[in-house]
Amino acid sequence: MIPALMPTYNRADLAFERGDGAYVWTEDGRRFLDFGSGIATTSLGHAHPHLVKTIAEQAAKVMHVSNLYRVPQAEKLAARHVANSFADSVFFCNSGAEANEGMIKAVRKYHAENGHPEKYRMICFEGAFHGRTLATLSATGNEKYLAGFGPPVDGFDHVPFGNMNAVRDAITPATAGILIEPIQGEGGVRPADLRFLKDLRAVCDEFGLLLALDEVQTGMGRSGKLWAHEWAGIEPDVMSSAKGIGGGFPLGAVLAREAVAKHLKPGTHGTTYGGGPLACSAGNAVLDVVLADGFLAGVDRVARYLWKGLEALAARHPHVAEGVQGAGLLVGLKLRPEVSNSEMQAACVAEGLLTVAAGMNVLRVAPPLIVTEAQVDEALALMDRACTKLTPAKSPALAK
Repeated sequence: MIPALMPTYNRADLAFERGDGAYVWTEDGRRFLDFGSGIATTSLGHAHPHLVKTIAEQAAKVMHVSNLYRVPQAEKLAARHVANSFADSVFFCNSGAEANEGMIKAVRKYHAENGHPEKYRMICFEGAFHGRTLATLSATGNEKYLAGFGPPVDGFDHVPFGNMNAVRDAITPATAGILIEPIQGEGGVRPADLRFLKDLRAVCDEFGLLLALDEVQTGMGRSGKLWAHEWAGIEPDVMSSAKGIGGGFPLGAVLAREAVAKHLKPGTHGTTYGGGPLACSAGNAVLDVVLADGFLAGVDRVARYLWKGLEALAARHPHVAEGVQGAGLLVGLKLRPEVSNSEMQAACVAEGLLTVAAGMNVLRVAPPLIVTEAQVDEALALMDRACTKLTPAKSPALAK
């Protein structure tokens, strides 16, 4: 018999009762070090005092009014994002998929309003993940995710990740823009080469295309800069964000240059919940912390410490791991074919560490941005024990 909660996930048999910083506790009192952060979402960790206080105070005032009225919290948050990004204007929504939908619509609308309605296609990349709606699934292009949902939404052309020649070959008179994650999260924690990102910006300028960046997972400090594209020294025309910008409270955003944003007039796009007082209060609380002097420098420092530790771990366990990839506090342990990421994830859980599986047989490691070097050491020790239990001497599967 089907459970009351629709079984769309293979959930681990863990139910968390409370959290504090980088730790969570189950209902039966077991403590876990959280290096998954709810899939790179709880950017300030669990029960962050400033975030909790801000949400509680706003909830006691007004939680929802709809976008029929002004929302001062959204106006403040938008102004702060504009001040700290390439963008001139921001649209708030509820999730990463919704943000990506809005971004795709913005790209198409820009060309239509500029006399080129035939320009509606987006060049996307193999290994991408942009969401679970029909359009974002089509932008993702993964056959496994698309199966059973009818014909894909038209307008998305996929090329190999990092292949500039393939990008140029895919450009047609119907091409509107290029959509890319600076680091593919679900696709294996694969960072785009910084030169490749620069070249994408250049080719968009050359052909009159819009560069659309999916920073749902990479934004809000996770790379060690506020936005991951800053490492390449480029700016997009439009960008999506979500996950970490609300610190765990549902919040998404489309950030755009004026040339793009001005065409999303009343009636062209909308949301009932998006940009509400409670969500935007959470977003402002996150920015209070992330924009504080020295915070992002601290993220970068701890991220480099984690990277070195994971490289050493991989070197000690060559029968389990092949190497490390990613950037900032979004890194992946690339596993040998004989060890599945689900097996490694389960071994980490058995030691008291939470991680997240990713594509290409990678174990994703994405601790909260407030993580300390001492907690990194603790996580590395737990992973070391997990790797030891998965060596050929202990695992018949690996001995083959």
